[in-house]
Amino acid sequence: MSLTCQQLLQKHNHVWHKATIHPFLEQCKLGTIKPEQFNTWLVQDYLFVLEFTRLIGRVLAAAPTAHFDTLLSGASAIKDELAWFREKAMARSLNLNTQKQPACNQYCHFMQTLWDMPYPVQATAFWAIELAYNQGWQLPGQMSKSYNEFAQRWGNPGFTEYVTLLEKQANQVLPEASESIQQQAESAFLQVAQLEAEFWQMAFNARTDPAE
Repeated sequence: MSLTCQQLLQKHNHVWHKATIHPFLEQCKLGTIKPEQFNTWLVQDYLFVLEFTRLIGRVLAAAPTAHFDTLLSGASAIKDELAWFREKAMARSLNLNTQKQPACNQYCHFMQTLWDMPYPVQATAFWAIELAYNQGWQLPGQMSKSYNEFAQRWGNPGFTEYVTLLEKQANQVLPEASESIQQQAESAFLQVAQLEAEFWQMAFNARTDPAE
């Protein structure tokens, strides 16, 4: 059995579509997203990124040394990203010291389950998580002025190239993995897609400002 990232995208196109195309993102493009919806996303995504930072350490520990440069570049960017989240939250008077909502909590728990998974599974899930944000913020097209900065953070050419490198790294280890590990990688990909869709929906359903 041979498996590649593109095969996963093609086989599960409908599921991936839900992960990357959502009314939350479309309304950011139109500038019609409600402040409480966007603020919910901002706070919960910050909490998600805290856990994602821990995942990077686990993936690095399992990765072949040839993959270090790409992963370390992502780790370096995360430091700036966390500071950026704090700056944006402060500008909006949002409290980041809050509880994870169920969708965020489930996503964070899933990332914890990856800690002891074989590297091909980790590499596939890591790529899928980053691709979901890359495509999610790119596919709507030009965002409204208020949200263009957010779209550019994950939709810029540099981040796209980083995601492409992650795909190449996953593709290097997937064909060498056993059929059982490849099945685990496919399952992880599907879980990422489902969790991404649920995360967007969580923010879209928001009715109260998390700062209140």
